[in-house]
Amino acid sequence: MSVDLDEITRIREDADCLADGATVAAALERMAAEITAQMAGSNPLVYVVMNGGLILAGQILPRLPFPLEVAYLHATRYGHALKGNQLDWRMRPTQDLRGRTVLVLDDILDEGHTLQAILEYLKAEGPKEVRSAVLTHKLHDRKAYPGMRADFTGLDVADRFLFGCGMDYKGYWRNAPGIYAVKGL
Repeated sequence: MSVDLDEITRIREDADCLADGATVAAALERMAAEITAQMAGSNPLVYVVMNGGLILAGQILPRLPFPLEVAYLHATRYGHALKGNQLDWRMRPTQDLRGRTVLVLDDILDEGHTLQAILEYLKAEGPKEVRSAVLTHKLHDRKAYPGMRADFTGLDVADRFLFGCGMDYKGYWRNAPGIYAVKGL
C-alpha cells in the first residue's frame, strides 16, 4: 500500500482542534474518578480494544488506583478505510470471563456497531457484568441503538471525521495529543 505522507501531514496541519491536550487530560481525570467510584472493589478485567483503545488505556489505567487485570482484543470495521464495513475479529478475548466484572476501553463511540458487537460477545461468555468506557462520544442520530452511550465517556464531540488520542486518519495520527477533525470530512 502506497502512502502519501504529504497528504497525511497536510491533514494534520489543516485540521480543526476540537479538544486540546489539557481538555483531554481533564476528561481522563473525570473518567478515572467515575470508574474508580463505581468499580474499585470489583477486581475488573479491563479489555483494551486495539488499536484505538491503546492510547486511552495508556493514559487512564495509571489513574485507576485499584487492582485490575488488563487484556486486549482486536475487532475492527474500518482498518485503514474511512468508512466502516463488516466486523473483523483479529484477536478474540482469551480470558475466562465467567463471574468477572469486565470493562471495555475504546477510543470512540461513533455509530456503535463495533462496540455493541464486542459487548454482546463478552456478555455471552458469562461475566458478572460488562461495562464500557470511551474517550469520545460522537454526537449524531445514527447510533446502532437509539440513545446508545458507553457507561463512561470522556468527551462529547462533533459529528466529523476525527483523529488523535487513539483515533486515526488512514492509520496515522493516533499519537496526536488532542482530538482533531479533518477539514471537509
